[in-house]
Amino acid sequence: MRQAWIIAAKDLKLRVRDRSAFIVGIIAPLGLAAIFSSIFNPIENFDFSATYAVVDQDGGLVATQFVGGLEQFGAGAEIIKVATRKEAIDLADVEPFTSGEGVDAAFVIPPGFSDAIQSDRPAELEVISGPGGVAASVAVAFAEQFASEMTFARIAVASYESLGGTDDRLSAGLRALATPSPVSLEDLHAANKELAGKTFYAAGLAIFFLFFTVQFGVNSLLDERHAGTLRRLMAAPMRRSSIVLGKGIMSFVLGLVSMVVLIVATTLLFGAEWGNPLGVFLLVVGGIVSALGIMGIVAGFAKTAEQAQNYSSMLAVILGFLGGTFFPVGQAGGILADLRFITPHAWFMRGLGDLAGGNVADVFPAVGALLLFGLVTGAIAALGLKKGLQP
Repeated sequence: MRQAWIIAAKDLKLRVRDRSAFIVGIIAPLGLAAIFSSIFNPIENFDFSATYAVVDQDGGLVATQFVGGLEQFGAGAEIIKVATRKEAIDLADVEPFTSGEGVDAAFVIPPGFSDAIQSDRPAELEVISGPGGVAASVAVAFAEQFASEMTFARIAVASYESLGGTDDRLSAGLRALATPSPVSLEDLHAANKELAGKTFYAAGLAIFFLFFTVQFGVNSLLDERHAGTLRRLMAAPMRRSSIVLGKGIMSFVLGLVSMVVLIVATTLLFGAEWGNPLGVFLLVVGGIVSALGIMGIVAGFAKTAEQAQNYSSMLAVILGFLGGTFFPVGQAGGILADLRFITPHAWFMRGLGDLAGGNVADVFPAVGALLLFGLVTGAIAALGLKKGLQP
């Protein structure tokens, strides 16, 4: 074991001197994380803002309630009250909406609207969409929600009257609207088990470049063979397994250092939220073990160091993209969403997502999958590496 640590320390010194591990393991992923954070952070922190025009030609109780609900609903939205429908159309037709004179959408409440709602007559509410895009769609959604509430109130009043109720329709309708909904929905998965944008890209880039980092150790066996120093190591009074173990220790240390630095740096610089430190540590260890096994297969069966480096890079890129380190592959659905779990990258990202909405125990399945990747591929890699150490 002592010989393995000596070999690992020697290789670590070489990597520190040529600085290649720093570039691949820290500088490159951190730089890309900064770029992605600057690009997608404004989208993630999008604040809703809109300008709506309202033409209240009715002035009744229901119309007043609609306008009040719109003002309360549209936090961040500016409500402009205009007198005529033509004026509202003119404001909505401003194109492009950059001069500050237009509106995203306009609501027109016709005369007799409140009376129609309180009776059995049909009522109309007009929504004039402008060039506002999302804001215009929100206006339509609000009008549809209000219409659904009025329909619910009318049905409730009709049921009340059919059962012999004696209160007037207005009072019964107001009571129906004030009744709280018996069912509420809460999206636990979307709200609590999905990584935020900054965390997603920080984690994806970290696990992506981890596979490039650990290949320095496993591929160094081929470098030793090419330089002729492997024969000297094999002639030394040590077990040949110590040589392989030393290379593995060096790769593990490089991977662990790079991941720790990236986690701390992205947390402090970009505000990434990785979750419980113990759960993150378990996932990092599992990710390193799986990366060592997969990259070890390439190093064990490649004939030259150049061939191993090319194959390792190709495999790392393919697994990274398939595993969803650059974009959420799971949202694509279909076979691609299922295939991503043949990669350790997907299990690493899955584990972080589970940790974001749960506790340390929730990462055990992902950690188990990562370790299984490492054990299976490591056993296969050991066969090839052992063959390469034959005299």
